[in-house]
Amino acid sequence: MEFEPLDQYQQRRKKLAEIESLGYPPFPHKFDATHSPSQVVSQFGARTADELAVGKPGVRVAGRIVALRPHGKAAFGHLAGGGARLQFYVKLDTVGEAAFKLFQLLDLGDIVGLTGELFRTKTNELTIRVEKLELLTKALLPLPEKWHGLADTEMRYRRRYLDLIVNERAREIFLRRAQITRELRRFFDDRNYIEVETPMMHPILGGATARPFVTHHNRFDMDLYLRIAPELYLKRLVVGGLDRVYEINRNFRNEGIDAIHQPEFTMLEFYQAYSDFSELMDLTEELMRGLAEKVCGTTKVKYGESEIDFGKFDRLSMREAICKYWPQDAGVEPNANDFKTSRRAREIAARYNEFARVKSLEPVATGESISEGELTGELFEAIAERHLIQPTFIYDFPTDISPLSKKRVDDPSLTERFELFVAGMEIANGFSELNDPEDQERRFRAQVEKGGQEAPKEVDVDYIRALSHGLPPTAGEGIGIDRLVMLLTDSHAIREVMLFPLLRSESAAGSADDEGQK
Repeated sequence: MEFEPLDQYQQRRKKLAEIESLGYPPFPHKFDATHSPSQVVSQFGARTADELAVGKPGVRVAGRIVALRPHGKAAFGHLAGGGARLQFYVKLDTVGEAAFKLFQLLDLGDIVGLTGELFRTKTNELTIRVEKLELLTKALLPLPEKWHGLADTEMRYRRRYLDLIVNERAREIFLRRAQITRELRRFFDDRNYIEVETPMMHPILGGATARPFVTHHNRFDMDLYLRIAPELYLKRLVVGGLDRVYEINRNFRNEGIDAIHQPEFTMLEFYQAYSDFSELMDLTEELMRGLAEKVCGTTKVKYGESEIDFGKFDRLSMREAICKYWPQDAGVEPNANDFKTSRRAREIAARYNEFARVKSLEPVATGESISEGELTGELFEAIAERHLIQPTFIYDFPTDISPLSKKRVDDPSLTERFELFVAGMEIANGFSELNDPEDQERRFRAQVEKGGQEAPKEVDVDYIRALSHGLPPTAGEGIGIDRLVMLLTDSHAIREVMLFPLLRSESAAGSADDEGQK
């Protein structure tokens, strides 16, 4: 095993041998702490010097040494734990010669247990007067030189354990992420949803359009796909009579990596029988507003240079959004009704592409194999998506790009589907679920026939069988938890909010793909 600061490793290893020679166990099994450093600060931080002198509260605290200031036969230091730092004072006359020798062999990063009384120093800092000192773990490698954090962003992701030790911002992000997940569960539990678990290995690709990861089961000698979405299994449960279900799940998509995409990510998916997409839009507004208030204390959340207001939600059809954000230099803006005319979307796309070429922008694909509905989706992504900073529901998705959604009664070219966009990112995707088994089978077969890396290779016959037993009118939605955490922590890269994001091997680090993440 190779360590970068080899000399420091060897020095610390030598100190550990000296500690053992003094009769102390190098890695003891247990320490019965009464408080963490943060609990001491929380419980006793308001007490005055006189109150501490009268009460003389005793504590047993464990934590990591993050500062040492020796003064001959005494020393001050700081212990970190639970997100707080607590000063301690060690004196030869108090702890005894053997324990003081042990103390002199300690380094920054070592984990210790301290027993003693609390007092305030002349500078009024809450401090433990150490009476007993125990080494719990010797750190054989040092902390990063600067306590203020790791300078190399990629190294922070690779060695998240160090990032959490030295970077309070990282710790706050993941504590808030845990709080967000708790609040999501509470929201749905309070509304009589049942939390369930569905398979992560699927025999048939389905539930979303994405390129999968493929694995192989040796005992059954069969290829399986890592889950790209739990949708089809969750709707089977609604068929089975579980009218309200949700799952917080890990999904895997074998696709690109950028500031808002990772191949392994976390989603919340939920399904509600006897509901439709408009009801879920109302529910999502309630969820997001309450989540911001609980987690951030306000519906107005800072995100970069913007202030996101979760107290207000806009709603636009996809066609309306294209027209609203049509570039001024691209000629006369289209009207939403223009898209109803055959081949009109193709003409609008050609006009946009002329503008894109002049501005050196990526044109939208317009090949004859691309349908009018697909063109509409491409135009929306190219023109409108990045402008949707405030919470905005985009609805009326083309049927061509919504194979699991119910068609609108008055316009079969559109579906009862929405996506929620905030800060230019898709946060949620929901729709009235298609529950006609014959229509669903036709759409599945069209996907298979079209082919491609993201298309299913076969029709999920069992899912069609389940629908044939009767799926009640149902609405379902998926919410990207990673992106939601980004919004509520003012983080601008998805890797900031994932404890262990996928990275290239260290030998291949520094590529253009990774550089774009920093």
